[in-house]
Amino acid sequence: MKRIARAATGFAALVALTSAQAAELPDSIKQSGTLRLTLNSTYAPMEYRDPATNELVGLDIDLANELAKRLSVKIVWSETPFAELIPSLQTKRADFIISGISDRKSRRETADFVDYLVTGPQFFTLSDSPAKTEADLCGKKVGTTRSTSFPQEIEAWSKANCEGAGKPAVQYVPGENSIDVRNQLKQGRIDAAVQGSETLPYAQQQEAGKYRILGKPISIGYQGVMFRKDDTTLREIVTQHLAEMIADGSYKKILEKWGLGANGVDKPMLNAAPQ
Repeated sequence: MKRIARAATGFAALVALTSAQAAELPDSIKQSGTLRLTLNSTYAPMEYRDPATNELVGLDIDLANELAKRLSVKIVWSETPFAELIPSLQTKRADFIISGISDRKSRRETADFVDYLVTGPQFFTLSDSPAKTEADLCGKKVGTTRSTSFPQEIEAWSKANCEGAGKPAVQYVPGENSIDVRNQLKQGRIDAAVQGSETLPYAQQQEAGKYRILGKPISIGYQGVMFRKDDTTLREIVTQHLAEMIADGSYKKILEKWGLGANGVDKPMLNAAPQ
């Protein structure tokens, strides 16, 4: 009888906790039982479509699914070009964005970031490139995704390390997404490229012997879950559950599954990126 009583008490506590969590969610999510999340599925291993199954997979997918399970809601995914991610949030087509998006001061005018992954723009070339160090890229064509913060970071690096040393500036070449940029590199249209450091181990694994990393990331920042400024309720409950995932090891397990255990953070951080 005592065991049954304890079980009943435990179940009641679980029900109360679940109800409390549901009550904390915004009404639109609570009533529908769904999260509407928009992503750009061209950024493996963060989010992409598995070539064998066409299913959405990736680190961000796993994190979002774990969050949804803890919130007792389902996810309705939609896809959009990277440049449309922020507009999809501001027009409320998405409840929040978890799609390989970097926390930037310029983006915080209308949004808040809960930072959950260390990142940084990284130069890389084809393996047979004559470039041995980043300095060899001065005056060369370097491609990256146009709608990210990377073009500005390439420009800042070039001013400090090329023009500042009396060398010609890096010639920035825009691309639509990371797949497009890598294709430009393989086609010889650019001499080097920049992607987030978290994506390159996967690219090297998928195309063994194709790419070579040059140096270290040219800056260090964070990827974050992006929320509208006025959506503090949802931001806080997601922060709470991310913290619990870090504490119980499920966060680390997801990162290690995708080979990014070293990119983890000790706790979720609000608007922590310095740039």
